Amino acid sequence: MKKFLAALLAIAMLLSMIPAVLAEGQETITLTVFRGDPGDQPTEDNKIYKLIEEKLGLKFEFEFLAGDLAETLNLKIADDVYPDLFDGGNYAETLENAGVLIDLLPYISEEKTPNLYKHIYTNDRIKQLLSEDGELFIIPNYGINYNAQIQNECNGPAFFIQKQVIAWNNYEVPTTLNEYFDLIERFIAANPTTANGTPYTGFAILCEGWRHFCLINPVQHLMGRPNDGEVLIDVNDPGYHTETFIDKPYAKAYYAKLNEEYHKGLINKDTFVMNYDQYIAALSNGTVIGMFDQTWDFGPATDSLKAAEQYENTYLALPLVYDPEYVDGKVIEEHYLNGAVMNKDRGFGISVTCECPERVVQMFETLLSDEWQTILQWGIEGEDYYVEDGRYLMTKEQYDNRADAQWKRANRALAIWESCPKKQGTMDNGNAWDPSQQPEIYFGQMNDYDKDFLTAAGKKTPAEFFNAPIELAPYGEAWQIDKAPIDIDYNQGFLPIQDRWLPIIITCDPAELDANWDAFVAEITPSAQIYTDFMQTEVLKLVEQATK
Repeated sequence: MKKFLAALLAIAMLLSMIPAVLAEGQETITLTVFRGDPGDQPTEDNKIYKLIEEKLGLKFEFEFLAGDLAETLNLKIADDVYPDLFDGGNYAETLENAGVLIDLLPYISEEKTPNLYKHIYTNDRIKQLLSEDGELFIIPNYGINYNAQIQNECNGPAFFIQKQVIAWNNYEVPTTLNEYFDLIERFIAANPTTANGTPYTGFAILCEGWRHFCLINPVQHLMGRPNDGEVLIDVNDPGYHTETFIDKPYAKAYYAKLNEEYHKGLINKDTFVMNYDQYIAALSNGTVIGMFDQTWDFGPATDSLKAAEQYENTYLALPLVYDPEYVDGKVIEEHYLNGAVMNKDRGFGISVTCECPERVVQMFETLLSDEWQTILQWGIEGEDYYVEDGRYLMTKEQYDNRADAQWKRANRALAIWESCPKKQGTMDNGNAWDPSQQPEIYFGQMNDYDKDFLTAAGKKTPAEFFNAPIELAPYGEAWQIDKAPIDIDYNQGFLPIQDRWLPIIITCDPAELDANWDAFVAEITPSAQIYTDFMQTEVLKLVEQATK
């Protein structure tokens, strides 16, 4: 009862501090929202959504992705009636090219929307965000830092391995592909099952839909580069030489290695038909030793493992590179971590059927204020965090709540916050916008297992297993380039050929690998050449635009 009363008091105090933005005569309206990711419906009494309703006069009706994203978006486009707020995930360009989203620029000005204006115009960010026709359809949901960028961990692509495996290996960390799989092999040979007798899976590969980057993208990182999607770009070449990597001999080395591991029993055949929910379930039960993925993509599994206090089964990100034998004796230097990258064309757009675009833009503007960003990211002071000597802090219970799925449904507005424009980096007062990046919280609230793990490994943060971030290339990251002009060759040729052939190459009889690889290369070469030529041209355009 005391906690309940304290919560009510905290919310009442907060309500009195936040200025109302609901204009006189405006009615509370309900916005329909589509999220291009699976998610959980918030509870009816979610405290943050109640606060938004109270102060902004906005309620939300959420639809989360169920099934294939590309197919779902095409069906919605065909219906010609769209949600007010539309997040197309990794297929947002499909919405833009279909004319589903409005241009946001006419609604943004230094006078009427100062927060949004500063957000997209500082450091000429706007130049990177506009379409070729000078339109702005989506304000990035991630990647715009204020003040200092904080890098405590890798949130993007990497090879992952359960921490217990590194501990078992006396905290010696693999740095190459061969070392990685050798360690997994040795661990499973010594520990074939979990404590309850469930067999371990050595390496999982998620292949479903747009998340097939887990199958396709590792090669570029093994070559030492950050995430450029499906091309390898030589940033040291004045002409920014661009090539597809999936059809090159150095790519064959990776899939041949996976073929070897498959026939050793470390890769299950069902990994190639596993959907995202099944993949997360497998990671969540602690039986998957390793995988290639991006940290954010398997966050639900990490939360589940932490909630169950299975800290030893959570994952360490590793920046593996090829062993010299795979690249003609060359020693590769890893550069997985890039400078801050705006998540271009990712986040909420406003559909052309929305009847109140001005109000939605004003919502973006208001939620981007310091007051609302604090609420959306930290919560309610005195309930979700506390302030001591100007520093924002959390008790262990408060921090642990953030990993609890049920608590989040009632106490965070994730379905809106994740797709809205947001502040990252640090506040003007020196606190981190993201509580998990706040130094005192990051280290102080870390569970004892992770503290001891990092100490034993001689590190202070997981990011120290990586080289420091490199300077962002002038073209940004090439995966952001819109592939619509070569849609048929890209989405009906280049990508599906990989999705079809690579599992065959990984699972085939080793004696047939060379023949299958040659057949794959022969089939993909025409679309790969079209893609290469297109990406080379687009990369050079972006370089020219950025260096004007």
